[in-house]
Amino acid sequence: MEAHGVRLHAVVHETLGAEEFKPFIKGDVYLDIERTFYGPQERWHGLLSLLSYDALRNIISGMIKGTPGNVKGEGRLMGAVFVIGPGNQGILYQHHEKIYGDEANLDDVRAAIQKIQKPN
Repeated sequence: MEAHGVRLHAVVHETLGAEEFKPFIKGDVYLDIERTFYGPQERWHGLLSLLSYDALRNIISGMIKGTPGNVKGEGRLMGAVFVIGPGNQGILYQHHEKIYGDEANLDDVRAAIQKIQKPN
């Protein structure tokens, strides 16, 4: 990302855990209290969806990898990853979390970053 002049930013919907999140972000962390960035239709999952095989596999995999996390805050509002180009380039890549711990494909993210055209 740095080689292409791309900064990582985050949009969060609550303050719990936001400070712990900041070291992973090179750009800014924005608080979206009204959750307008989350779109016209927020994607919520019930706590029972934590018991699905895929969610449990992702949680255990994250623990094995040593991925830090906490159980503070809401946690049911699913997140997303966007690669957005400057100007009128718009969204070059998007991944919407479907289950807990559903990660974006890093090869796809890298490919989208390489598509970014620098403004004149």
